[in-house]
Amino acid sequence: MRSVLPGRPSGNPPIVLVHGAANSALVWTFWQEELAACGWASHAIELRGHGSEPFDLSRTTMRDYADDVRTAMAGLEAAPVVMGWSMGGLVAMMAAAQGGAITCVALAPSTPARAIDPLVPLREGEFGPEEYGITSTAPAHQRAMPDLDIEERKIALASLWKESRLARDERKRGIVIAPLPCPLLIVTGGADAQWPASKYEGLWLAHDHIKVAGASHWGLVLSRRAIEGVVGEVAGWIGRAVDGAGQT
Repeated sequence: MRSVLPGRPSGNPPIVLVHGAANSALVWTFWQEELAACGWASHAIELRGHGSEPFDLSRTTMRDYADDVRTAMAGLEAAPVVMGWSMGGLVAMMAAAQGGAITCVALAPSTPARAIDPLVPLREGEFGPEEYGITSTAPAHQRAMPDLDIEERKIALASLWKESRLARDERKRGIVIAPLPCPLLIVTGGADAQWPASKYEGLWLAHDHIKVAGASHWGLVLSRRAIEGVVGEVAGWIGRAVDGAGQT
């Protein structure tokens, strides 16, 4: 777990950060810097088999990932905010649905389903980031990262890891989540072609929404320009949600 603390105690709840598919905690580098500058302690976890010792992910499930988040939550002194990006956004919602999170923030998350589609097969195995369009190790050749500069792209490439095909098939089949017992915020990028705001128009879970102008899918988590603009909005939403919960 990669923890970054503010310079002085602030009384803000800790934030657990959950990375996306086929990457690791490194993608939260700039979010953690900005959160610490705003007085928030953050803990970027690495899901099993991501950025750690060799691990066979071929039978790893989405529930396994949610259990990893729950384990991280249990090790904190206070109820945390759970925040995830892409696949990690759905994992964060799965963990928050079990209670113990003060709020949940999901950056362009994989969407939950109302019901499981039994016709979608579940396969064991592993795959790499090439299935997400990342086929080159050269920072300049990254079509999926149009709004990232060279330094940001280097961090994105350094974060890449293997992924569980079984967990990906489970997402295609449908991950059903009951209404969350805490407030939910969805954050989308205005230039995100993979998970645009329209993906969440039919989302039945009660939520608020922030749209980040010009941010691609990767830009939401690694564009310093986008992060500098949205961290204050997200922190303000968390503060209002926490205050509202305390008054009920």
